[in-house]
Amino acid sequence: MKYLLDTNVIIALTMNNNAGVVARAGECEDGDLVTSSIAVAEVAYGAARSDPPAVDQLRAFVEEVPVLDFDFKAAIAYAAIPFKRASYDRLIAAHALSNDLTVVTANVADFTDVPGLRVEDWTS
Repeated sequence: MKYLLDTNVIIALTMNNNAGVVARAGECEDGDLVTSSIAVAEVAYGAARSDPPAVDQLRAFVEEVPVLDFDFKAAIAYAAIPFKRASYDRLIAAHALSNDLTVVTANVADFTDVPGLRVEDWTS
């Protein structure tokens, strides 16, 4: 595992709507990509309200990309980072830190104040 895919990257991959993200993901070795159960929940919430991607597309995605459960180690990492109310990004950042992963996102600014977190933007 090397990269933890953020919500917007999951959407880009399932919708095949960002050539940069699709190309960069295609360069990765098997096992390099994972996502967080938090990011999947965020996408599923949108899908349940008719936002893309559809639930079937999300299901197909998680059959290809492993989903890491948010566990005790991630919870302890969450407790150590600067708090920001109502932010899934903090949970995703903690999940990445606890597994020594790089977050891949289109919203780098949402993660810049998390100490020690590695972040990449594959959309450009």
